[in-house]
Amino acid sequence: MTERLVVVGGDAAGMSAAAQARRRRSDLEIAVFERSQYTSYSACGIPYWIGDEVEEMDALIARSPAQHRANGLDVQTGCEVVGIDPRGRSVQVRDVSTGATRHEGYDHLLIATGSLPNRPDLPGINAPNVHGVQVLDDGVALRATLDLPDTRRVVVAGGGYIGLEIAEAAKSRGFDVTVIDRSHTPIGVFDDDIGEYIAAAIRGLGIGLVVDQPIAAIETVDGRATGVRTADGSLYPADVVVLGLGVRPNVSLARDAGIPIGDAGGIVVDQRMHTPIDGVWAAGDCVESFHRVSGRHVVIALGTHANKQGRVAGINLGGGYATFPGVIGTAVTKVCAWEVGRTGLSEREAHQAGFGFVTAAVDATTRAGYYPGAQPIRVKVLAERGRGRLLGAQIVGREGAAKRIDVLATAIWNEMAVSEVINLDLSYAPPFAPVWDPVLVAARQAAAAVERAG
Repeated sequence: MTERLVVVGGDAAGMSAAAQARRRRSDLEIAVFERSQYTSYSACGIPYWIGDEVEEMDALIARSPAQHRANGLDVQTGCEVVGIDPRGRSVQVRDVSTGATRHEGYDHLLIATGSLPNRPDLPGINAPNVHGVQVLDDGVALRATLDLPDTRRVVVAGGGYIGLEIAEAAKSRGFDVTVIDRSHTPIGVFDDDIGEYIAAAIRGLGIGLVVDQPIAAIETVDGRATGVRTADGSLYPADVVVLGLGVRPNVSLARDAGIPIGDAGGIVVDQRMHTPIDGVWAAGDCVESFHRVSGRHVVIALGTHANKQGRVAGINLGGGYATFPGVIGTAVTKVCAWEVGRTGLSEREAHQAGFGFVTAAVDATTRAGYYPGAQPIRVKVLAERGRGRLLGAQIVGREGAAKRIDVLATAIWNEMAVSEVINLDLSYAPPFAPVWDPVLVAARQAAAAVERAG
């Protein structure tokens, strides 16, 4: 009898798993249920399409549903899975357009429901011109609102990655933009000293930045948002409100089915991406991952992790063997003309994990100082006291800065000490780096700090 794999969610993790399983098992029936009309798209590219840096929305789509069907996957769009019965090995599917429901059986189930934008329970939060941006449908809806002729003022509630990317996109199109953040500096996964550079970059683009202010309410008139009120009573007028308050794992479907949810809020999986429930797997933004530095389970919503986890799940579902070894939280973004990157632990995270550590930060240039086009770069590293193990790093700078974080991510992944990083054989030529790359200088300063700390 033919076995059947049902995949819930048709983006990064779900389609990676389905494709891998198909390559390994031609006899496996694979059905994918996706509530939107899109599959295998770049959610990270949405802000750049909204800002017209990417001209066509279709450029964000790696493979359409029709292309997946041609590869032997039964992709059903406009179909939302609304219930899971692990004992009966079936899912309840609702047709989004008609509301009709049906039951579909499975032998194996992969949950790849992703994450949801945080929407706090505040007055006015559900107004039609208040937009979260997580899936491509969200981007389509936001762009339609921005394209209305009377749209002039955009308020972004929250200064995380997506919030700042949308703010820059809106500013590039000529809108009056304000970002409101409850933290002292934007992108809270960066330490404040790096965050100050990010704040300066935002203000330098002409974007208003309000910090240390939680959102208290969305003011509305005739059901539409007209402004954002902060905890101190200030009101910031808006024709469009964009929620950049972070995301949370989309686990309600799994929780309702009795599938265990961990302390970090994601679905519990083992290294092969299998849940504690027989026949049920999960991957992507909805699951918890093991952090290789802190030793804790975390939820980090990144497409890099989702694709890798989906690949691991698909190999196993296809009869192979693969494991997902964990994460260290490496991420980069662009804020105006500035690039920022981070990996490993921030100071706050290192404290929470119980590490004793030292820090070092250096200011340098992306090229030899005498070479035309040399740009500023700041590199900060955290090293464990005593053994000197590299715990985390953050970089901010102009063109050519951010991807240097990959060197430090590799060092952290391999548990290198900063004294070892100093001697890495990195490439050098004046158009690309000083003779002492800023990464090596920061490691050298951190090694000296470790030695002084004893």
